[in-house]
Amino acid sequence: MNMKETSPTEPQSRYVHANGLAFCVETRGDPSGEPVLFIMGLAAQLTLWPENLLNIYAEAGYRVICFDNRDIGLSSHIDERLTGHPIMVMARHRLGMSIDAPYTLHDMAEDTACLIEALDLDSVHVVGVSMGGMIAQLLAAIFPARVRSLTLIMTSTNSPKLPLPKPGVILKLAGMSAKGLDEETVVERGLMFWNVIGSPDYPPREEELRARLLRDYRRSFDPAGIRRQMRAIMATGSLTSTTRRINADTVIIHGSDDPLIRPVAADELKDLLPHARLEKIRGMGHDLPEALLADIAAISLAVISGGRVAPERELSGVPSGAE
Repeated sequence: MNMKETSPTEPQSRYVHANGLAFCVETRGDPSGEPVLFIMGLAAQLTLWPENLLNIYAEAGYRVICFDNRDIGLSSHIDERLTGHPIMVMARHRLGMSIDAPYTLHDMAEDTACLIEALDLDSVHVVGVSMGGMIAQLLAAIFPARVRSLTLIMTSTNSPKLPLPKPGVILKLAGMSAKGLDEETVVERGLMFWNVIGSPDYPPREEELRARLLRDYRRSFDPAGIRRQMRAIMATGSLTSTTRRINADTVIIHGSDDPLIRPVAADELKDLLPHARLEKIRGMGHDLPEALLADIAAISLAVISGGRVAPERELSGVPSGAE
């Protein structure tokens, strides 16, 4: 009997119920391999993880797991309206004041812990990017038994004391810079946004970026959910006191040219986590360029495997830790 063989990098999708919500989960790699859970950032579906990045982990023998956070993609969306003007809410965040929100990043960390349990796993290696890195910090600090190692990519403690994004960037978050929710307008707005926050030394090809934006729009588009995720970040406030409790083996990866979450955020994380390794990559912005995927994966996998990143390792011709 001829049986169709499944490639180790061929993704398998299903819904998993956890914490009272349904999550769209995608897995690939060896089902018996050590699990690596990827947590995506603000307004980003699981499809934003580059296929070639996930495949590096899968081909190394790991069980790769990624999912849509609540309020994005094909996972459950929360039916609750926001109150308060966005500018006033942002001002309250910068002043460290309380903010009303349907949920916070603490709830999203609990989502993740419950998802790990629902997948019949005791613990996982965690890779979090941007907002996903904030969720990962909470997960590692509050549910330490669930986290084997931690890879934090272009993220921060969400402290209001950190520098704001470069001028013009914040207005483009969640489509604040232009009106229109039709496919063409959303794609054009996405092109503008990613060109602003992307890596200056590794710009994407416009046709590939356009195709990705179109794919994600057609998969799911819910601007209200994006706004709720943004509100969750601001309502959570600083993670500083929580982050310093993390004991898991940790690596911090950040672009030296990130205009959204400025590189000083990585320095603060390193100060809070002296046992962590900090890798800054010159020419990298707030994205995951194809040219840097092998470097990013190698740094992460060194921590996941229990090894260390060599101090003199060069990242795309740039010495480790260079700014």
